[in-house]
Amino acid sequence: MNFFDAQADLPALAERLATHTGLVVACYCAAWCDTCGTYRPGFEALAAHHPAHVFVWIDIEENEALLNDEEVENFPTLLVQSPTGNLFFGAMLPYPEHLERLLESLDAGQAATQQGPGPLRELV
Repeated sequence: MNFFDAQADLPALAERLATHTGLVVACYCAAWCDTCGTYRPGFEALAAHHPAHVFVWIDIEENEALLNDEEVENFPTLLVQSPTGNLFFGAMLPYPEHLERLLESLDAGQAATQQGPGPLRELV
């Protein structure tokens, strides 16, 4: 399994992240956000096409600690982490194709950015 809803699957997510060495792709959203609700099926479908990555759906109102004091001003806000740190953290238009292009352009060995939450493995 590589798709987790942080609200429902937190123990399973923690277990998976403990041994995962690839990319982690998190979508920060809110239950009341219609845009997020529309985006979620595409995000889940993208997870199915990238089984080596861990995809996490995080409701910021239910799992506030997974933001690690960061602010989310626009939805969806995406986080892509490698074992070395954050490769991307920011708002993105709600089109799964944009996220797919981002994932294809990233190199897990590239330098991490200082922006964004700490390692999800530690925040869970």
